[in-house]
Amino acid sequence: MGATPTGSVGAVGLVLARPTRLLGAEPFFMEFIAGIEERLSERGLSVLLHVVAAHDAEIAAYRRWAAHHLVDAVLLVNRTADDPRLAVLREVGLPTIVVGEPSPELATPAVRSDDVGAMEEALAHLLELGHRHIARISGPQALLHTRARSAALLAGCHAAGVEPVVLEGDYSEESGAKLTAALLTRDERPTAILYDNDVMAVAGLNTAKEFGVAVPDELSLVAWDDSTLCRLASPSLTTMSVDVHQFGTSVAESVLELIDGDPVAPRWSPAATLVQRGSSASAPTP
Repeated sequence: MGATPTGSVGAVGLVLARPTRLLGAEPFFMEFIAGIEERLSERGLSVLLHVVAAHDAEIAAYRRWAAHHLVDAVLLVNRTADDPRLAVLREVGLPTIVVGEPSPELATPAVRSDDVGAMEEALAHLLELGHRHIARISGPQALLHTRARSAALLAGCHAAGVEPVVLEGDYSEESGAKLTAALLTRDERPTAILYDNDVMAVAGLNTAKEFGVAVPDELSLVAWDDSTLCRLASPSLTTMSVDVHQFGTSVAESVLELIDGDPVAPRWSPAATLVQRGSSASAPTP
């Protein structure tokens, strides 16, 4: 067990700009933070978590943390297009690890995620099952990882001669249910739907049952971010599964190197892999 660096305040800051109701319902961030905490605790460090409604409040938190020296470093998640936060963190002098940034040219130390490869694998699964009417319920399109997944889906579908339908959700149960209902009432109903998280996928499964659409005989569903929700659903959900706890541990390793003043090794999150369960099957015959 290493020592806490001299002058350390013993905390790593993480601000989540999202509704608190989503944080309570979505397993991803709780498992992610658990992985970070487990590794940091070995060094006597902890995560200072702050949940806010929007980026303006997040930036205000960074300025306050820097002014009062409340954290040793910051973890920056969910980067968006034209994101002002990294510039502010540089301005106030807070050491930063970017989490999930897909851009290889990023100068700031990062633990990256391969959203493109994961989407290609998810789409290949559905195409191999014969699906040609494919829809996706995404997370917010402002997020860079959402855009990376969308671009990969569109490119893969174009190569396969498929025209996908993409609807933008917000990771909530409500958006998963509402947008699935919108897809199931289209004149040309999809035979497969990809969801950007587990909560929306479970809500979509329940909506399909309400509409009398059999899963997987008439409709295949694929979730993202495997969790107990996916495994306990009936049928259990096929998912793109990531070792979220290990992802958090990798982020903690990077932030410890940063705090210690050591070179931060390039790291990637564990690769997302397809876990086929009961919610995906061959496309129904016309």
